[in-house]
Amino acid sequence: MPTSSQFSHHEAFERNIGLVTGAELELLANKRVVIPGCGGVGGVHAQTLARLGVGRFRISDPDSYSLANFNRQIGATMETLGENKAEVTGRMIRAINPQAEVEIVPGGITAGNVTAFIEGADLLVDGIDFFALPIRRQLFAQAWRQGVPGVTAAPLGFSGSLHVFAEPGMAFDDYFDLSDDQPPFDQFVNFLMGLSPAALHAPYMDLGTVRPAEGRGPSSIVGVQLAACLIGAEALRILLGWGPSRLAPHYLQFDAYRQRLKKGRLPGGNRNPLQRLKRRLVVRHLRRLKLDLAFAD
Repeated sequence: MPTSSQFSHHEAFERNIGLVTGAELELLANKRVVIPGCGGVGGVHAQTLARLGVGRFRISDPDSYSLANFNRQIGATMETLGENKAEVTGRMIRAINPQAEVEIVPGGITAGNVTAFIEGADLLVDGIDFFALPIRRQLFAQAWRQGVPGVTAAPLGFSGSLHVFAEPGMAFDDYFDLSDDQPPFDQFVNFLMGLSPAALHAPYMDLGTVRPAEGRGPSSIVGVQLAACLIGAEALRILLGWGPSRLAPHYLQFDAYRQRLKKGRLPGGNRNPLQRLKRRLVVRHLRRLKLDLAFAD
């Protein structure tokens, strides 16, 4: 059985050289990425970043693996059923890099620990459950206050989308047009629409299968892996200072099934007049599916 004493950071990640320099590889070893949520995208984000050479992680997730996670969550296996997702993700990171610094915040992210969770981070990578908008908003707001770039990549069917939140771009709540006084259904609609202004996945996705109370929506490992690829490349750009990111209101979505790419800029975010018009149509459709009632329960 190999031991950690046999591990060589340079040898383990040397094949990245040519895409990054040796000096950049050493720089990545000292970068801290915080990942709230280690389930669908969070677990794959963590493994992707660990294999890219990132060496410091702060992670958290209150949930444990169940059979319902097997279709898309990389840490979900028969061997990890019932285990905490952050603990499993931490083991995965250390199995790749036993020299990695992995801090696990127990119990998930709350209003009481969100400030400490972001402190000292070089990058916030969103791994929060799709429907957990209140704590997601707090995380991005705190990252904005502390000057920490935040990225979210949504797995939408067989596609992945990417948004980057940092100055001088738009803040998270401003782009998605979210506020505390909005009902949960309105926040859901705004988040969904802002993630994918082009809605490349819409022709084949059945939103009638969405169950907010169960945290259920149609999902696929294809979308999760695409999202992780987008995060990995953007994380290198940010952590290594390769150049300016395309900040919100810029967006990107690639759909592998339809083989379509859309990237653009949405001035004003969801407050854009065209986006407001689309929103009326989306709300009408979701109400036909009685999703508004599901959020009222």
